[in-house]
Amino acid sequence: MPVDIYWRIHMEGDQPSLRRRVRSRGGFTPGGTAPGTRDGLDDGYSHADYMAEVARAAEESGFVGGLLPNFPHTDDPWAAAATLARETTSYRFMVAFQPGFLHPVQAARMTATLQQATGGRIVYNVISGGGGPAQLWWGDKVDHDDRYARTSEFLDVLKGVWAGAHTHHGRFYQVEDAGLPEELAGQPFPEIFFSGSSPAAIDAAGRHADYYLSWLEPFEALAEKFDAVRAHSDTPPRFAVRVDLLARESEEEAWEEIRQGWQARAAGEGHAGRGDSVGVRRSRSFLAEAGDDYRRLEAAPNVWGGFSALRDGPAFGLVGDYHQVAERLDQLLDLGVDAFILAGVPHLEEARRVGRHVLPLLKGRTS
Repeated sequence: MPVDIYWRIHMEGDQPSLRRRVRSRGGFTPGGTAPGTRDGLDDGYSHADYMAEVARAAEESGFVGGLLPNFPHTDDPWAAAATLARETTSYRFMVAFQPGFLHPVQAARMTATLQQATGGRIVYNVISGGGGPAQLWWGDKVDHDDRYARTSEFLDVLKGVWAGAHTHHGRFYQVEDAGLPEELAGQPFPEIFFSGSSPAAIDAAGRHADYYLSWLEPFEALAEKFDAVRAHSDTPPRFAVRVDLLARESEEEAWEEIRQGWQARAAGEGHAGRGDSVGVRRSRSFLAEAGDDYRRLEAAPNVWGGFSALRDGPAFGLVGDYHQVAERLDQLLDLGVDAFILAGVPHLEEARRVGRHVLPLLKGRTS
């Protein structure tokens, strides 16, 4: 079965490199590439224009679609998907969202509208939230396990509404005879990528996910997590991994980029915000004994756990020459991974680099 490979679309502003942690491309930072100025005036190139440029480059480079992440400091991914779809032809948009902030009936209507407008190019990245201040920013005080219970009920209702004439009396949602209008009915239901590392998350993923999505971890830990998901589902989902890549012509060149980024990082960078995310705690636990030597963060050959010190996001990614990075991705395919969400900094140039030099080397891509 062909492997679906997505490329992350930045939503929060992009860095010019891992050696310079400043959002000077896109986002809402004034004076950067976008929004930019020329002769003291607005140059008309917005952060939406930069996102569109990344999406076009990723589509041209062989990626099937892109993840649109969702944080308090980003554009809204639903609106961004509607905007970016017109800039591409077949590119899928993986909309990240937390079910607690949408009613499932409205989510069904929004999704069916986008499916109709894009020819069925919407994919879900369902996240239940990491707790802490970021969760409170959304006005959400629901406890960790209850967030996953709410997510599961949300998806039950959404699927019922999609099928039509759905009535539900549950803990979080009440609907009577709810369905899509005739003009929107019959659209393909989006594939669901479901994230979370806790037992509550794994249980919900076993019920609803087409793909169980995990950050990259040491491969043995990933295998254990996949086994836990399989054990909680009569029909196990497929598996996807979100992976940052730093691939260069030579391994020495790749590690030199890491070394320069490590030296340039500010003290205290790389610590995720407070919350109750089990995935974040797992990531920290792998690195607890690493100290300050960046090469000690290499948990396995080419599997490096210091990316969160050089840019926002998960800790682990792959570092090496093009063949080494492709080999590690092939090892993940052998482990049972069926889809990837890849990323690199900066998103534009790295989409082209990975598409040109890494993707053609994947032996397991079309097996």
